[in-house]
Amino acid sequence: MSSRFLAFVFAAILSLHSMAGGESKDVVRILAIGNSFSEDAIDSYFSDICKAAGKKVVTGNMIIGGCPLSKHLLNARTDSATYRFRRIGLNGTRITVDKVRPSEAIGSDDWDVVTFQQASPLSGKYGSFVDLDSLMYYVKAMVRPDVRYMWHQTWAYAPGSTHSAFPNYGSDQIAMYDSIVSASRRVVADYPGLERVIPSGAAIQNARRMSGNADLTRDGYKIGRYIAACTWFEAIFGESVLDNTFVPAGLTESQARLAREAAHAACLSPFGE
Repeated sequence: MSSRFLAFVFAAILSLHSMAGGESKDVVRILAIGNSFSEDAIDSYFSDICKAAGKKVVTGNMIIGGCPLSKHLLNARTDSATYRFRRIGLNGTRITVDKVRPSEAIGSDDWDVVTFQQASPLSGKYGSFVDLDSLMYYVKAMVRPDVRYMWHQTWAYAPGSTHSAFPNYGSDQIAMYDSIVSASRRVVADYPGLERVIPSGAAIQNARRMSGNADLTRDGYKIGRYIAACTWFEAIFGESVLDNTFVPAGLTESQARLAREAAHAACLSPFGE
């Protein structure tokens, strides 16, 4: 099957999905150039949180598991058809298309917000962020000049993580978190095109401290994803998530309140001041 035909099918699917969602001009369109951490943040609960607040959103997620900035840049330069692209429309329905090119995903909608992030093993290694400038340049050439760019601050591993990169931080969650905070502080200072940090890492760490549970991430799935989604909501819209009425099934009201409080505190102090 030719790449031209695949591109045609991809565009047709997105066009039909957009019409089915009844999308209008007041929709905020958000594109994540990410990996599994962006999946956790926006593919489970983010749309529901936005809906509860009366926000109309469409999300696009360019996903390669564990993808670092360097690979995103290489894919952009070669326009490699290696992404799984997930789009969640206005009515909450979603499509997922495999083998999508960066140009197809970025060109598939009129995005208002574009987010970047580093792969978790390198999230606290600021030297690895060197490819961000070129990646942003690539994206800027394909979107409106008034697009808002944000940096997704990911979170430190659970204390018992067996991830091969954890020893790079002394297998110490706090050391990894401190490195992530330092790197994210520097990236928004050094890249003026980035409007702000989406402090999911700080929010998760706040919740760990508040609950006494040092995990709360992919091992626990639900509450960690809810915390991250709450953080994205407040960071992007600049509105407090504290009174949001959406609670995922399976979470208690007290768990949900802790998650919202952790996210709100992180957005007020994204670097743990």
